[in-house]
Amino acid sequence: MPELSRRGLLTLGAAMGFSGVALGAASPAWSWSSSGSIAAVGTGTGTDPQWVWDDEIDGIMKRAIEAGQTRQINDAMRNWVNNNDPIPVDTLPPELGTWFTQHVKLPPWADMNKLKLAADFNRRKDMYMFFIYGIGGGIMSTMIPREARSVYWSKGGADMQDRAAKTFTFGYDLGDLKAMEPQGQFLVTANKTRIVHASVRHLLPQSPYWRAVADETIPISNHDILVTFHSTGTFVHKKLKEWGVRMSAADEEAFLHSWQVALHLLGVRDEFIPATWAAAHAQAAQTLDPIMVSTPEGKDLAEVLLGLTAQIDLGLTRGFLNEFVRYQLGDYVADSLSLKRDYASAALIKTGWPAYIRYREGFLPIMPATFWMFDQLIEGVAMAFLNRFTSPTTTAIEVPDMNRPGV
Repeated sequence: MPELSRRGLLTLGAAMGFSGVALGAASPAWSWSSSGSIAAVGTGTGTDPQWVWDDEIDGIMKRAIEAGQTRQINDAMRNWVNNNDPIPVDTLPPELGTWFTQHVKLPPWADMNKLKLAADFNRRKDMYMFFIYGIGGGIMSTMIPREARSVYWSKGGADMQDRAAKTFTFGYDLGDLKAMEPQGQFLVTANKTRIVHASVRHLLPQSPYWRAVADETIPISNHDILVTFHSTGTFVHKKLKEWGVRMSAADEEAFLHSWQVALHLLGVRDEFIPATWAAAHAQAAQTLDPIMVSTPEGKDLAEVLLGLTAQIDLGLTRGFLNEFVRYQLGDYVADSLSLKRDYASAALIKTGWPAYIRYREGFLPIMPATFWMFDQLIEGVAMAFLNRFTSPTTTAIEVPDMNRPGV
């Protein structure tokens, strides 16, 4: 597989969720207890995260955009990449430079040993993770109404290939071996993403097209970010367990910890961040599972994302890809997105993919006949989602200056 696919775990699922778009949809009343969070027991307020945004940076970015400082900010951030690079306070608007100075750091409860183990775990299991994030989480994101509508009507929705190139940076940097260390880039990337979120909270409500379909007045609440975490990190954990992929208890804990840090860096309150995988799955059952439904915007985005892989000529049919979506996400999602059936491919996947996993995990001594087909599929996904786009090391996360034009 290409080097990018081995190092960068991501994918359009994380990309679409964490780089300047709103997520989620209306959910049942919040009842998840903060006793299951990383916050100290009893410190939770009971507030519904659907009504929690990121007030300080939201105000800063609103003032910056209204003052016409978007280009200044993007120019200043362009060469600010590594965690140990000096923050460009001399060229940023002073208010934003001060905010970055206060926030580009790990939370006090971060455990660097766990973060290093998480990076190693990502490296060891990146093949599976990439595939789950991209084909599973990426398509799942199109079934989250708020996410699909906000992606579609944001500036990047008009050119999803370009958008994917820019948003790939978040997941790439989170999965890098040095992600949280001085030589890594995730602290910078997460904080850039956080100010993009703040910018979208100001811009998207000005779009009459988004307002016409949205069931919220301000996008990207803490709740919405949690929904995307569950469609990416929690979904990966679920699938790795279902597929029998080898993971130690320490691996699982470290993988969750990397996401806990990522959520904190994105402005999610600690009282909402699950402390265990059991708590995460319980939260997902309340916030993600009940809201999955197709929308016109989501169907359009799903076709774009699936088309990126279908365009790569590796001898794999669109029907095969459709059936793998169905295999990961189930009939409800596949039928809702009107994915055409390919029963021969479905039968092949049902028997061949478990054998592929067993062989790769050392449980099956003989290579299955379908091994190379599944390797080819993963390579195709890698080529479509990674190599077609600019390298994340040279792709800038930028503050948007407008929404998607009306069509």
